[in-house]
Amino acid sequence: MSTSTLRIQDCMTRSPHSIGADQKVGLARSLMRGHRVRHLPVLRGGRLVGMISERDIYWIETLKEEEGDDLLVSEAMSPSPYAVAPDAPLSEVVREMAEHKYGSAVVLKGEHVVGVFTTTDALAVLAALLTGQETA
Repeated sequence: MSTSTLRIQDCMTRSPHSIGADQKVGLARSLMRGHRVRHLPVLRGGRLVGMISERDIYWIETLKEEEGDDLLVSEAMSPSPYAVAPDAPLSEVVREMAEHKYGSAVVLKGEHVVGVFTTTDALAVLAALLTGQETA
């Protein structure tokens, strides 16, 4: 597949873990550590309302441990995550992520989260392209 035809759906992490907006930050931390991920889409009623990242969790950890664990995810998340459609061109997504220093893009099909594309995914694509491997 040529680089000009790569779409985000070809490179994203499919069916990502997510968390409810009304869950506790302590649960988000446990999910991230347990699944070895750095980003969790935040849902309310099945709809994307934010993104909580490992960086958000580290910030919360600067508070007293019990205070941070008791905060709701909705209080610690970024409320306007960068979201794209599955057929978005990879080149446009990575350009936007680099320009705005986004760590991830949530992939939405309609209103449903179908994937997440992170800087780690971008580096995997870059490595595959540099070594001439298939990316999908």
